[in-house]
Amino acid sequence: MANTIVWVDIPVVEMARATTFYSAVLAAKLEPIPGMDGAVFPHQGEEVGGCLFRKAGEMPSGNGPLIYLNCQGRLDDAIAQVEPNGGLVLKPKHAIGPYGQIAVIRDSEGNRIALHSM
Repeated sequence: MANTIVWVDIPVVEMARATTFYSAVLAAKLEPIPGMDGAVFPHQGEEVGGCLFRKAGEMPSGNGPLIYLNCQGRLDDAIAQVEPNGGLVLKPKHAIGPYGQIAVIRDSEGNRIALHSM
């Protein structure tokens, strides 16, 4: 079955700050998007992907849809990187039944994001 969600854009105010934040929290290298003010999260083939982007009129929000980012089994380490990199833990790590664990954070740009791990 195809993924229902195919791509996610996370709006940012300051690209360098946001790239540093997500690189630290996810322990992953984001790649700049050539010719655009954006950076792509690592993904392969048919996997759901996403990016950080900066665009006039598009502002971060703590009230929009909740995006879950995969922490690849390193949820505690990811949470530990949130506050030192300009974010805030809004809801500490907690179980979501058989679907793993999450923590809800505010990123360095003001977006509400869930960090997920099995």
